[in-house]
Amino acid sequence: MANLKDIKRQISSVTNTQKTTRAMKLVSTAKLRRAEELAKRSRLYADKMNQVIAEIAGRIECSKIGGIDNRCFKKIENPKMVDIVFVTADKGLCGGFNIQTIKAVNKLIKDYKEKDVKVRLRGIGKKGVEFFKYNEVELFDSVSDLSSKPDKARSDDFIATSIEDYKDGKIDGLHLVYNGYKNIITQELHVNHVLPVDTDGYEECAVEQSSILEIEAQDEEHMLDSLVNRYVEYNMYYALIDSVAAEHSARMQAMDTATNNAKEMVKSLNVEYNKARQAAITTELIEIISGVESMK
Repeated sequence: MANLKDIKRQISSVTNTQKTTRAMKLVSTAKLRRAEELAKRSRLYADKMNQVIAEIAGRIECSKIGGIDNRCFKKIENPKMVDIVFVTADKGLCGGFNIQTIKAVNKLIKDYKEKDVKVRLRGIGKKGVEFFKYNEVELFDSVSDLSSKPDKARSDDFIATSIEDYKDGKIDGLHLVYNGYKNIITQELHVNHVLPVDTDGYEECAVEQSSILEIEAQDEEHMLDSLVNRYVEYNMYYALIDSVAAEHSARMQAMDTATNNAKEMVKSLNVEYNKARQAAITTELIEIISGVESMK
């Protein structure tokens, strides 16, 4: 039977852990409310941005012989090098939030290596960066304090390298991998092919009459080119916002589970403590009775 002092020490330790995890859950819940609202508003803007750029591209595709003369919209059959940008958290204690993103990145890297395509890995978030460095996977560049505090200017600066390199022909594709917010209990993994821009889902010729855009034909190409940067930049920024909301959601669930587990462990230790205490009392009574009997 375990020593009473040891069990009492364990109970105290688990109780303190329970208080910590409960406090972390409350903090994550408060942060989630703010991040969730921002993510919802940003999603509306991102969807509208994607719709506008697809519509303009569709109009040009239907009106011009040979299609769009813009590398950002041309499918590259045999890519030689691609950029993979991933977003993970700067902190842990959020369940499988980070590992899901890392697994998706590893799968993408493996798929491209099988096709003999080189990969430039660009990381945002301390946990993902540390994982790949520990496993000796080369990182083209990385930043460790942007995923926890999304900043539009820094986000634009980070993704600008990939945009310019794609336009210059140095890379042939850009993927964005992150774990996004779906609802308070669910995170959704995203593996987005950002460049070249995919407009297949927008049948412009069929719905041209219902278009809300009023653009002169000669201005369409210029507007499309100016929108490409904003499209990629905002997809990057939205990924950071969506990832933060998902991170708080995952941490809230993880801390709730840890709190409940600690509670159950305290109950189990209390039962063990009471059993040990009763055994100790019984032993003392037997010794007293034996001593009395031996004196007769």
